[in-house]
Amino acid sequence: MLIGVISDTHGLLRPEALVALAEVENILHAGDVGDPTILDALREIAPVTAIRGNVDVRGECSLLPATEAVELGGRLFYMVHSVHDIDIDPVAAQVDAVISGHSHKPLIEHRKGVMYLNPGSAGPRRFDLPISVAMVTVGESGVEARIVELLV
Repeated sequence: MLIGVISDTHGLLRPEALVALAEVENILHAGDVGDPTILDALREIAPVTAIRGNVDVRGECSLLPATEAVELGGRLFYMVHSVHDIDIDPVAAQVDAVISGHSHKPLIEHRKGVMYLNPGSAGPRRFDLPISVAMVTVGESGVEARIVELLV
């Protein structure tokens, strides 16, 4: 199973992000959506699970949950906008991957058997940070991720 992960669009859905996500089977949006039409556009590609971020304070995006747990391909993904706001013990909850955003810095790391993934920001550029999304492959051997830098 191929899962696309996007975050921090801040109201800007780049065509390059749509191209990068075109073949995925599910999409996880880790918050700071900024405009609900972004979720509509992503739903044209695949089913979407989205959470709200700190900029999602008004309108439809403010109604998104702050956290979400979703099972895809037999693996458990826990979504929280800022990794500093984790309100569970991912190991005890048998989470396979924690998906976050907020920092705009792409990151893949493993701690105590849990993958922590931040796809970076797919929206407006911040500082010298890349514009990126992530691809997660779920297979018999587990969960693997890679960052995809968008050429914008």
